[in-house]
Amino acid sequence: MKIREACSCDIPQMAFLMGQLGYSTTVEQMRTRFEKISAEPSYHTLVIEVEGKVVGMSGLCTGIFYESDGIYVRIVAFVVDDNYRKKGLGKLLLAESEEWAMSKGAAGIVLNSGNRTERIAAHAFYKAMGYREKSTGFTKQL
Repeated sequence: MKIREACSCDIPQMAFLMGQLGYSTTVEQMRTRFEKISAEPSYHTLVIEVEGKVVGMSGLCTGIFYESDGIYVRIVAFVVDDNYRKKGLGKLLLAESEEWAMSKGAAGIVLNSGNRTERIAAHAFYKAMGYREKSTGFTKQL
C-alpha cells in the first residue's frame, strides 16, 4: 500500500473512481479536469495504491477564511473503490489528507457529502474519523 500525489498516469482510474462516487466521468473528461486542477497551486490530489493499482483518491484545495485569520483545506473529492472498502484504506487516505492540510498551515479541514441514501455509510465513516456535522449546504445550477 502506498499513498502518493496523483499524476497523469492515474487519470483512467480516477475517472473510474468518480463513477463510483456517483459522478459518471469519461477518461477524457477526467484528463481535462485533472490538467486544470494540476495547474492550480491551491489544489492537491492524493491517490492510494494497492499492489500498483490506484484504489482511492482524495482531492484537496486550500481556501482563505473570511470570518477568521488563516486558511482551511476542503476535501472536494474522496473515494475508495467499492472492492477495497472496510480495509482501513480510507482511514489512511484521510489521515494523509489531514497531514497535507497541516503541512499547509490549515486551521481546519472540511468536506461536504451528499444526502443520498448510498452516502449513509460515508457519513458514519466521517463521524468515526472525528468529523462533525456543522452546516447545511445549498446548491443552484447556473
